[in-house]
Amino acid sequence: MSPQTQKQRATDPSGNLLLASLDQADYEILMREAKVVALKFGERLYHQDNPIDFVYFPITSIVSLLVSTTDKLSVGMAMIGREGVLGASELLQNQGSMALTVVQLPGTAAQIDRYTFLKVASSRLRVQDVMHRHLFALMRQVLIGAACNRLHTIEQRCARWLLMTHDHAGQDSFSLTQEFLSQMLGVRRATVNAATGTLKKKGLIQYVRGHITIIDRRGLESASCGCYQAAIQVYSSILGTRDRRI
Repeated sequence: MSPQTQKQRATDPSGNLLLASLDQADYEILMREAKVVALKFGERLYHQDNPIDFVYFPITSIVSLLVSTTDKLSVGMAMIGREGVLGASELLQNQGSMALTVVQLPGTAAQIDRYTFLKVASSRLRVQDVMHRHLFALMRQVLIGAACNRLHTIEQRCARWLLMTHDHAGQDSFSLTQEFLSQMLGVRRATVNAATGTLKKKGLIQYVRGHITIIDRRGLESASCGCYQAAIQVYSSILGTRDRRI
């Protein structure tokens, strides 16, 4: 892909699959007041329970949702990329953010202020329907992740997160620090180091200084559990696609 093509892809809101699934009229109305913004690694878009000022439709970025407990520990519950939206469901239900949202992979997103989004969504039933369907898929991702955390090994869980990040990134190499991965998996960095070390020894990945390269995609899928495919199938159903990857 040429640099010019990459730039065009990064600034085209229709690169977000949820936006692309809207009727043309709904898409155009929603995009009239939207702007494409760059999201930086580690940027916090929302704090848990705080009011939401903007809705984000990731285009080339990935945002992770982390839930904090009373003892100030946090664990990753889901990730949202070009298949989804951030903040829409909470605004439609007049609620604060359901989680701490942190940019996992820097990139672009279509940003819409809360008043514009609510104005459009309140008058366009198709927009409301798509947002509610996305919430269903997101909740399924959270539930699948919760079961996975309880039932499967750290190597399987690590492989699942790497596969999901690989899907969203759209390229074989991407940045992912052990610190961030340990937060998403809810384990110590030493445990993450052991899990990624096992996957590396099997020739599935390379991991050098916070930079991951997927070497054997099929092997990584075999090392994962059925939770990965279950999450993909849910998103494929709401987007009306047959893609095996997001």
